[in-house]
Parts: sequence; structure tokens; C-alpha cells
Amino acid sequence: MPSKVSCLYILTVVCWASALWYLSITRPTSTYVGHMAVPKRRIMKPPPKNITFTNIRTRPLNPHAFEFIINEPKKCENVAPFLVILISTTHKEFDARQAIRETWGDESTFSDIRILTIFLLGRNTDDVLNQMVEQESQIFHDIVVENFFDSYHNLTLKTLMGMRWVATFCPKAQYVMKTDSDIFVNMDNLIYKLLKPRTKPRRRYFTGYVINGGPIRDMRSKWYMPRDLYPENKYPPFCSGTGYVFSADVAELIYKTSLHTRLLHLEDVYVGMCLRKLGIHPYQNSGFNHWKMAYSLCRYRRVITVHQIPPEEMHRIWNDMSSKKHLRC
Repeated sequence: MPSKVSCLYILTVVCWASALWYLSITRPTSTYVGHMAVPKRRIMKPPPKNITFTNIRTRPLNPHAFEFIINEPKKCENVAPFLVILISTTHKEFDARQAIRETWGDESTFSDIRILTIFLLGRNTDDVLNQMVEQESQIFHDIVVENFFDSYHNLTLKTLMGMRWVATFCPKAQYVMKTDSDIFVNMDNLIYKLLKPRTKPRRRYFTGYVINGGPIRDMRSKWYMPRDLYPENKYPPFCSGTGYVFSADVAELIYKTSLHTRLLHLEDVYVGMCLRKLGIHPYQNSGFNHWKMAYSLCRYRRVITVHQIPPEEMHRIWNDMSSKKHLRC
């Protein structure tokens, strides 16, 4: 006769079997159409707009994500200047800036045309120098600064800042000159012999001292170019960064092209790379000199730029040339 434990075990098994049988005949199957359980559709979220294939291909290589910390946005608000002069300088070069303001960069030199002079700087690690430049800006209103570190290797950023400024705040200018703070500029030759205000403004125009060269691979050189940064054996034609002139429409073209062009620390070479992408060929002009030249009144009358001129010499040359315009060579 079975024990109580055996009877309880048999009863439990029968109950579980009955329950499973009941569930199997009441649960709908895939062939029972009237009450078929429809699985929920998986809703696919649309991809974010910033990762489409088009945007991936056009994402900037060099976004120039810097802010103006000193700016002169209203310089061109009421006038379209004939020429904007962009001068690359550093914080300690106050004497050079002042010499330019008092000589060839004086905005009031020509009564018949409008000229703007803008000094370009980055941010210095010395807060005292930054404060001095801010005070200088409040006096002269001719300084533009972005918040990148001001150094030799960031000269390209400085020039692109100038291009951006012209394109954004002075788009109706006719011409732009980019030069350095140790350059003497013969303004009469630049204005009346090269740009000629009474002629139709040029478009897609770029001129200076054109250099056809290749990268220097010697690490000891100031102009050393690593092969992994620029693998080609020749640079595109470029104008010496000591001084070049272009039509104002080129400023926006170069700036926008730079956003998709790998950054190089050699500013004039980099501008040449952007020009090549744009299909703009720089014109050679022998009036642009990228070296120092001993002063001679007749010699300086024939040129547009001369390199390595200290502030005191700049005053002397300017005064001599201004007071002797009546003399013939």
C-alpha cells in the first residue's frame, strides 16, 4: 500500500500536468487569426543630422574655432575702403606699430581714397602684455585679436584671422594687403601704380613676390617642413609673406578654402596651397622685395615693399621721401 508521501507526490505531478494542458489549449497560436498576437514593430530612430555621409565628407579639417577677443567690427560700417592693410605683429612691437601709424600706415595720408590699417595678434601668455594691447586698442581702434596662442608657428592662424575679418566685417573693400610690422611700404607705388583707383576693380587677383620652391627637410632650418605634413617635393607658387596684395573677394575664398585644407605652419606656403585649390595663379611683381635694401631715395621710389626696417629707420625713410617728392632721379 503506497505511503502518504508517495500519494502526495503523485497528486502534485497530476496538478502540474493539468495546469500545463489547460494553458496549451487556451493560448493562441500563430494559426488562430482572430486573436493572433502581433509583435510590436521596432521603431528605428532617424540618424542624427551631423553624421550623414555628405557632412562627413565636408567636415572641416581646420575649423578655425577661435573667438575675437579684441575686434573692430564697425570699421567699415559707413564706408567701403579702397584698401585694407593687414599687418602681422606681436605684443612687444608697440614701437613698430606706432611707426607705421605715423608713416606709411597713416589712414589720413590720401584724401581721395579710404585706407584702413589693422594690426593682427593672437593671445599672449603674459597677461600684462595682453592688458597693454587692450589699452592700445582703446586708444587707436586698429587692433584685432583672436584667442589662439601668438607664436611663429601660429602665423597661419593670424593671417586667416585677417581674411576672416575682411570677409565678415569689410566685404565691400576693393583690395587687401597683408604684410609684417618690419616692412616699409611705398604707398604711392602701391596705390597709384599697382592698384590704380580709377580703373575697374579686379576680381580673383593676387600678386606679390612669387616663389617657386620646395620644402626644406633640414630640421635645423626655420622653414623645416616634415614629410608627413607635406609629402610633395614642390610647393605650389606662393607669394612671400612679407607682403602681398589681393582683391577683397579672395579673402573670403581663401578663408572658406582653409576650412577644408590641412593646416601648415608656413603661412605663405599655406596661402599658396589655398590659391591652388581655388585655381588662382599669383602674379609676379618685382616691386615686392622680401629682403633688406640699403636706403637710396631713387631706389626706394621704384619699389613697393622693403624688408627688415626698424621703427626709427622707417621714420627717417618716410620723412625723406615725403619731403623730396619734387626731386627727380
